[in-house]
Amino acid sequence: MTPNTLPTRNLVPFVSVDKMMKLVLHLGVERMMQDIAAEVEADFLRWPQFDKTPRIASHSDVGVIELMPTSDGETYGFKYVNGHPANMKKGLQTVTAFGLLADVATGYPVLLSEMTILTALRTAATSALAAKWVAPETTTMALIGNGAQAEFQALAFKAICGIREVRLYDVDPAATAKCRANLAGRGLTVIPCQSPEEAILGAGIITTVTADKTNATILTDNMVGAGVHINGVGGDCPGKTELHRDILLRAAIFVEYPPQTRVEGEIQQLAPDHPVTELWQVMAGTAAGRTSADQVTLFDSVGFAIEDFSALRYIRGKLSETGLFDELDMIADPDDPRDLFGMILRAA
Repeated sequence: MTPNTLPTRNLVPFVSVDKMMKLVLHLGVERMMQDIAAEVEADFLRWPQFDKTPRIASHSDVGVIELMPTSDGETYGFKYVNGHPANMKKGLQTVTAFGLLADVATGYPVLLSEMTILTALRTAATSALAAKWVAPETTTMALIGNGAQAEFQALAFKAICGIREVRLYDVDPAATAKCRANLAGRGLTVIPCQSPEEAILGAGIITTVTADKTNATILTDNMVGAGVHINGVGGDCPGKTELHRDILLRAAIFVEYPPQTRVEGEIQQLAPDHPVTELWQVMAGTAAGRTSADQVTLFDSVGFAIEDFSALRYIRGKLSETGLFDELDMIADPDDPRDLFGMILRAA
């Protein structure tokens, strides 16, 4: 099989972590996030075509393991993902993931991929895409929480929204130093700050992306001035929030899928019927985005399966072009579909 030929039948294209890293380096991280954002936007514009369900979560005292499925009727996709904040202290990733696409007509898988890196790319791409639609024009962003997602957020906002200055804060100065070093030479002015209050000075966009599984208060109401857009990324499961409730009460709130966000997002702090706007409707022109210059807007990001579907579909589209995949012997495919046992015997 030549490098740029996709396998068929029993051999499923598999994108390993190694191949994903090579793909990011080959295409460029900013280009990939721009491309993924475009795929997400295209799929949001055909939102009614998708099967939609809140992710299926198994919670424990230390974290959560989730499945995120969806289908557009032709292709089915799901992601397995965990969130274990204490992992960092053990030298492990807080979030790991893998995903699969399958052909609805046959049920056969057509792609298996790592999604730890891909989730970081699609999360940041979706954040910047939401800001493109509802945030004010600005060149400065505060980035509170400088862990594994931070650099992706900064570069996505640079590539998609034109951010030029990023003001960093983390309770761990080593995380800020890591983020600053990784962003060096990438066209951003990076300013480390000593407090959240210092970080948000002059920022038109405030991104919060902390990891603790707790109802935290990263931003209080008095910290958020008129006209600011908040990109709330870290609050993404029951009992895990970042914003004071009073901020929510005066913000125009944009969400991915309300039945999921009301359980997992910042709006779990509000009444079940508190008004929110679905982001896909803003893109489709059936709902308003920002309505005034002094309006406080919030993208209550928790991540939704359609975004993962979009990212996986994008990766699949790059396989023939790049050859950056392996072949996984994953599907039993006997010559006679009725003779699975005979296939075993003939393998002796």
